[in-house]
Amino acid sequence: MKILIKALAKSQGNKWQVRLDHDAFTFRSEAEARAFANTLQNRIQAPHRFPESQQRATG
Repeated sequence: MKILIKALAKSQGNKWQVRLDHDAFTFRSEAEARAFANTLQNRIQAPHRFPESQQRATG
């Protein structure tokens, strides 16, 4: 997954956008956008476990 942060040049108030594949999220400041992107990246990279019911079905 690619996370992209960019300034929206044509918007008033210097808004920032975080794009994740086909989804886009707009923020009021660069700091808010970067905080969101960091949280998102941490959640993506975190270890994930399937619920036990799904583990039994696939194993």
